[in-house]
Amino acid sequence: MQRALSGLITPEMHEVIEGHAEIRAVFSVSRRGNIAGAYVTDGRITRSSIVKIMRNGELLHRGTVGSLKHFKDDVREMAAGFECGVVVEGFRDYEVGDVLELLREEQVT
Repeated sequence: MQRALSGLITPEMHEVIEGHAEIRAVFSVSRRGNIAGAYVTDGRITRSSIVKIMRNGELLHRGTVGSLKHFKDDVREMAAGFECGVVVEGFRDYEVGDVLELLREEQVT
């Protein structure tokens, strides 16, 4: 109990799935590289989301949302049923049909 109070025990983190999105188009922009045009199939996507990029059921990359746009406007979140432009930090090899799994991490007590 004393170690927990003094911060010696590291907290356990748990992933919570916030939603899924499907890449429907890939746009090439000279300065930024590629941007994924995605359709949010369920849940929501936020700027603070952690993203797992899946292709044919295999994990390709895990990163964070670098940019989230609806048309030309920067947005904080997009709900199910909407389309948006997404840039995932550290990944540019998007393909039509890839699935984005959107997560957030919670501390388990």
